[in-house]
Amino acid sequence: MTIPVLDGVDTVLCEDGIITAIGRAEDLRALIDDSDVVLDAVGSTVAPGLIDSHCHVVLGDYTPRQKTVDFLASYVHGGITSVVSPGEIHAPGRPHSAIGVKALAIAAKTCFDNFRPGGMRVHAGAVVLEPTLTREDFADLQRAGVHLAKFGFGLYKDPADGVDQVRWAQEHGITVMCHSGGASIPGSQPITPDHLMKLAPDVCGHVNGGPTALSVDGVDAIMDRTDMALQLVQAGNLMSSIRIIRRALDSGQFHRIVIGSDTPTGTGVMPLGVMKTVAELSSLAGLDPALVWAGATGNNARTWGLPSGFLREGAVADIVVMDAPWGSTADTALGALAVGDIPGISAVITDGTVRALKSRNTPRAARLASANPPQAHLDVGH
Repeated sequence: MTIPVLDGVDTVLCEDGIITAIGRAEDLRALIDDSDVVLDAVGSTVAPGLIDSHCHVVLGDYTPRQKTVDFLASYVHGGITSVVSPGEIHAPGRPHSAIGVKALAIAAKTCFDNFRPGGMRVHAGAVVLEPTLTREDFADLQRAGVHLAKFGFGLYKDPADGVDQVRWAQEHGITVMCHSGGASIPGSQPITPDHLMKLAPDVCGHVNGGPTALSVDGVDAIMDRTDMALQLVQAGNLMSSIRIIRRALDSGQFHRIVIGSDTPTGTGVMPLGVMKTVAELSSLAGLDPALVWAGATGNNARTWGLPSGFLREGAVADIVVMDAPWGSTADTALGALAVGDIPGISAVITDGTVRALKSRNTPRAARLASANPPQAHLDVGH
């Protein structure tokens, strides 16, 4: 498999929030000199911002599950520039009626369309599938712009009874993520491989466990008999994750691997949750870190149809600048990930705007990016 690293490239140009050119500084000098802000990465690593494909948002930058404020802004300091909601299931008193679940999904989507905590983009408003929802309800949701759904927390006597709602959602352009494995919150039910085969969602949520993993035979059946995306999360079973990602690579199915944190949950608030998963899978599974990083960026973007996740012309300019941390045995960010170290982030950019310098959550980067003109208001952290 081709490792997604751009050779012979040292410059990324952004305008109006979009990447407009990638190449060498010597070829782009006139455009660089004409830029409003120039960020010097001093030879360190530039990568697409991480996408957390399983982040439990509710409303605002607050998590009722952990009673923590500003957690999303803190995730930006962990290199996460976008998150995907698996449904606002932690909302106190969450409704189950058709009108209630539609209202919650539409409200969450609309609020986060207008709210960018820490500069990140929140893809929210995943409708939680319930037996009360009809085909017409999904037409309503589609008209309101809702494009996400989650199965696994509705009031179904048997999870297999949710086939109609999953199909109606998909018919209306809604990407369906399904819980898998053991029950994770009171009132929910285990979702078995047989349920998943029948439901046929677009994404098998936390196939490595959320937090309890599926059986080896069950995972293999999902991989061999379906084409759903396979989500690996920090709040799951690490042994299962390593086995799944190795098997996906061996069978030419790495494009199905998507990475998330599945936090905040009982596991806690984890600004470095996605970065930690990339480090664990790179080091313990012996995989190229750039490839694993793609599982948390481009693969997520393709699966959910997101505008970021790539370093290429036309993509949204969501970018992370990072390096080996002080004291690491490695001398680059990718080398650090390969030995299991968390890289030091020295800049986070979303929509072409510098949002953070000197991450307050990662170790200090050995080489620190600098901005011209200086961005003194961002010079915090480390």
